[in-house]
Amino acid sequence: MVAGRYVQAQVAVDSRERAAELARSAVEARLAACVQVVGPIVSTYRWQGAVETAEEYLLLAKTRADLSEALAEHIRAAHPYDVPEIITVPIEHGLPDYLAWIDAETS
Repeated sequence: MVAGRYVQAQVAVDSRERAAELARSAVEARLAACVQVVGPIVSTYRWQGAVETAEEYLLLAKTRADLSEALAEHIRAAHPYDVPEIITVPIEHGLPDYLAWIDAETS
């Protein structure tokens, strides 16, 4: 498998229920092969001039790099935040069978 052909998208959201909905819809749409939900986590950030702290859930979605924009658009359309965290990082190495599974589940 070619390095840089796969990515992991990270998305933070405000509730376990929304995280589960986003995860399921991304997998059902074949935009991600797998989405793990981690949390709760505590995020501290600056928003509209104030420092905020909130409990959130983190989604880790595995997909092909060529689907990353479509995945981001899909999540953005259903995400409750004005400016959601949707960050994509490359997967440099992975078990070839796992990467092939990503291909199969996102085709």
